[in-house]
Amino acid sequence: MSANGGTKAIVAALLANVGIAVTKFIAFLLSGSSSMLAEAVHSVADSGNQGLLLLGGKRARREATPQHPFGYGRERYIYAFIVSIVLFSIGGLFALYEAYHKWDDPHGIKSWHWLPVVVLVAAIVMESFSFRTAIKESNQIRGNQSWVRFIRRAKAPELPVVLLEDFGALVGLVFALFGVGMTLITGNGRWDAAGTAMIGILLVTIAIVLAIETKSLLLGEGAESTDVAAIERAVTDGPEVERIIHMKTLYLGPEELMVAAKIGVPACESAQDLARGINAVEARIRAAVPIARVIYLEPDIFSAAAAEAGTGAAADTAVPQPQDASGEAAGRPGG
Repeated sequence: MSANGGTKAIVAALLANVGIAVTKFIAFLLSGSSSMLAEAVHSVADSGNQGLLLLGGKRARREATPQHPFGYGRERYIYAFIVSIVLFSIGGLFALYEAYHKWDDPHGIKSWHWLPVVVLVAAIVMESFSFRTAIKESNQIRGNQSWVRFIRRAKAPELPVVLLEDFGALVGLVFALFGVGMTLITGNGRWDAAGTAMIGILLVTIAIVLAIETKSLLLGEGAESTDVAAIERAVTDGPEVERIIHMKTLYLGPEELMVAAKIGVPACESAQDLARGINAVEARIRAAVPIARVIYLEPDIFSAAAAEAGTGAAADTAVPQPQDASGEAAGRPGG
């Protein structure tokens, strides 16, 4: 659902931004407004970003290879991170440079005075439809989360990126309308420069937020607490497992979770019984959390006495550690 919804929101934003960019450039050429130029470049950057998100989604669907045995799901994170760089450099820094240039050489809007206002109002209407689509698609997977938590915790990067871009575009249009309007009223071009600077600061801020959140996904995040609890219940909800000794989870991509756990199992009469039990546990995990597609379970014998002594929950089955020259163990017994 998140992938399809993300694609729909990306396409809606792409179509809106291409049309808006063309009208903004025309308005800039006719009026000379720096706010219009900053907004036009902003729309071009957004259009390129949506193209990058679509490309990342396509490349992430490639089959796993021996060199990349866990697949290419994280390509979606990489392209989302590139989006933050593009938004920062092309959108934000260009707007700040243009604001500095206009402040140093202020001039009013000399021709087609009200065209920028008409274009900006029309752009606000078009961006509102794109933003509405992103909100609608996000609500299908957001649940009861606040918007801030959804953007911070979403594992699929496309919807948060489009949401922040569309929000930034709407606020930026308001800033541009403010700068252009005050310039028309006062004849002082520095109001136009101020609106442009506000757009630049806004885009740089959004780009930094996107970079921080995407960096966390690139480093690797574990499952949400609700999914962790569901996996733990699935592991222990049967006679095959006495307890979980330790467990770790990791997102291999937005819709693929890896689960690795050492589990305490009761004594078995045969390896066939042990394998049958592990397969049953894996089936329960996938039923409880369908995105848990890569599962590694290591059976062991849990030792309550060893765990209480702090020597490792499975110390009774640990391989003896090699000793150094002094005769002491080189490592602690594993759990």
